[in-house]
Amino acid sequence: MALGLLVGLLLHALLTPVHAQAIADGLSLVTRAFLRLIQMIIAPLVFSTLTAAVARTGDARGIGRMGLRALGWFLGASVVSLLLGAGAALWLKPGAGLHLQAAAPAGPLQPLTAAGFVDHLVPASIVDAMARNEVLQVVVFSLFAGIAMAGLGDRAGRLLQLLEEVAAVTFRIVDMVMALAPPAVFCALAAATAVQGLELVGGYARFLGEFYLALVVLWVLILGAGWAVAGRSPARVIAAMRQPLLIAFSTTSSEAAYPRTLEVLEASGVRGRVASFVLPLGYAFNLDGAMLYATFAVLFIAQAYGVAMSGGQVALMLLMLLAASKGVAAVPRAVLVVVAATLPAFHIPAAGVALLVGIDHLLDMGRSATNVLGNYVAACVVDHFENGTPHSSFPLTSIEPGGAE
Repeated sequence: MALGLLVGLLLHALLTPVHAQAIADGLSLVTRAFLRLIQMIIAPLVFSTLTAAVARTGDARGIGRMGLRALGWFLGASVVSLLLGAGAALWLKPGAGLHLQAAAPAGPLQPLTAAGFVDHLVPASIVDAMARNEVLQVVVFSLFAGIAMAGLGDRAGRLLQLLEEVAAVTFRIVDMVMALAPPAVFCALAAATAVQGLELVGGYARFLGEFYLALVVLWVLILGAGWAVAGRSPARVIAAMRQPLLIAFSTTSSEAAYPRTLEVLEASGVRGRVASFVLPLGYAFNLDGAMLYATFAVLFIAQAYGVAMSGGQVALMLLMLLAASKGVAAVPRAVLVVVAATLPAFHIPAAGVALLVGIDHLLDMGRSATNVLGNYVAACVVDHFENGTPHSSFPLTSIEPGGAE
């Protein structure tokens, strides 16, 4: 990370914008290849691990219990994240003093409708869902398949064994792909810094600083909740999750960190059936960093345009964001769609999204890492409730690149 930032700043200082952009485009190819390799294994990994986990659970009652616990935790975490983002924006007022009257068009962002949510939720074809990496659709099909296999009992034994073998092969591919993580991180940061330099960061220094301050508070709350409920020491959680968090932060993609997060969970003592069940659901329903960002961004834009919002309007905005965000894929910039869909309801210029597009890469780094941390803690908490035994400690030596034991 440090080398990437340094090289990017040197390129930005020594080269013309045209040449810097050309070099950045070349560097981005490495990051692009890494992300595509990660995306290549997301669907088979989610399908094989989740279906096997549900089938191993043995009955729909156990699955429903686990699902209710997971969704209950997701809802609570989302509400806390939304409230924290709104509170931070109302207290710090990051948009105050800008006094904007107009902004450039925000681009072809489309609001998420109820019909669109159903389309993202229910697969018309599992093959199409896997081809397009529609994780939520893969989750839905995997739940049906796992419940059906559980109902068949021994008749589905060979298929269950095959799925577990597919999962093992996929994890081996993960180890191979992760060898590209260091150069991908270097190239991603060098490319972004070569083009933008520190000028853009300086122009939005207050917004960035206050947003990351709110994220720090959210991290404290997430880690504190994991410690209080599941006995997971914050220091050990950070140490164990250092690689998935770094991958998500550097690539601005929670999906890129999914395979390694799943391995870390199992190496941390979380049972495989719980980790394989909770983590894919979390990627659709537990986006803590995105929740905080959405409220913070909407209120920032409102303040920048001088749009006053009453307490009732803020409460309604929180409810809208809570509903609109569920099912939005945890991929770069997806939350901008939610923000753009929310602004018109409160007579806030939708073009205000353009204020954040230029620095969204820097914002997405923090919220992606937060999403990953929140899902890790959620899986630990659900595993604790399923097992009823706190995990005060767990081995760190087994959580290294290459493997879950």
